[in-house]
Amino acid sequence: MHIVTTTFRGNPNIGLWGFCNNRYCLLGRDVPEAIAAKIGEVLDVKIHRTTICGTSLIGIFCAGNDHALLVPSIIFESELQKLKHWGIPYKIIDTKWTALGNNMLCNNEGCLVNPNFSARNKKLIRQALQVKLKPGRIAELPTVGSLGIANKHGCFLHKDAKQAEIEYLEDLLGVKSETGTINRGSPYVKSGILVNDRGLIVSDLSWGPEIGMADESLFPKRGEEHGTRARESIAVQVH
Repeated sequence: MHIVTTTFRGNPNIGLWGFCNNRYCLLGRDVPEAIAAKIGEVLDVKIHRTTICGTSLIGIFCAGNDHALLVPSIIFESELQKLKHWGIPYKIIDTKWTALGNNMLCNNEGCLVNPNFSARNKKLIRQALQVKLKPGRIAELPTVGSLGIANKHGCFLHKDAKQAEIEYLEDLLGVKSETGTINRGSPYVKSGILVNDRGLIVSDLSWGPEIGMADESLFPKRGEEHGTRARESIAVQVH
């Protein structure tokens, strides 16, 4: 099983309530225990329950990859202490664009950032993540982190991403990209997805074809091996 569909207490915007990589997953305290356990199983990582900036909206405020977690300077000291206790390497980014998760699209190869970040912050982000970094837009919008999500296998983007933007991003991240929607037509695809290189969590508000396209984009080889019917059969709903 590499797909689970769920909502968090009826909220389909599961991508806003968590951050994950191949080492751990941070989830807001409001995520039910049973769902958190299933997410940890599918992603094959340890789950840490916390807040960031005093809220459970971890996916909005955090960005990063396997090398580092990026957090805004408005993070609470008590939250930093938890990250230290869990052995999570982090870098504080001091910027007015505090919703880092909405403004960066990363994997372990590259990072696309909102063009409005300062040169200093771009350098800090590049060094912390140990990747190539470029400014850019998706669907002509600067909030690139909210408009796409990527792993080492592929990338899933806003339905209106331009071909030139897609080619630019594919060269940066080193993976192929597909476009689509989530949550019954929302182009803000990150809002309904948590993913790492091993598993995929998708909002159960999403239509079957949306779940299939997310899977095909982020796990293309599995899609080729199993086909649509098999993908649907391994999508397990968690309440």
